[in-house]
Amino acid sequence: MTTPTPPLLPMASDGCGCCAPSAPSTPSVKTSSAPAATKTNAGPDVPTVYQVTGMTCGHCAKSVTQALQALPQVDDVQIDLTAGGVSTVTVTGVVPPEMVRRAIEEAGYTVLS
Repeated sequence: MTTPTPPLLPMASDGCGCCAPSAPSTPSVKTSSAPAATKTNAGPDVPTVYQVTGMTCGHCAKSVTQALQALPQVDDVQIDLTAGGVSTVTVTGVVPPEMVRRAIEEAGYTVLS
C-alpha cells in the first residue's frame, strides 16, 4: 500500500526566481505607501511587519521563512503571500530590522523602504 503524494502548489507566475532554472536574479521593485517595517506593539518580542516584493509561490515563502528562522533572535515568522505583488512578512522576536532586511535580500527578495 502506498501513501498518495499531496499535490504540489501551483506556480503563480512563469518568472519565479526560486523555481525557474534560468530566471533573472534581479527582483522587481514596486513602490508602496506602506512602511517597510512597522512595530505593532510595545515590548521585547514585538511583531514587526515588512513589505516584500519578488515572492511568487510557496517555495519563495519557504525560502524567506527559513532564512529568517536561521537568525538567532527570531521567534516566529508569518508570511501573507501575494504572488507577484507585495507580500507581508511578520517577524516576532528581538532582532534588528536591518538584520531581517539583509536576510530577506540575501534570499533574493526586496524589502520596500
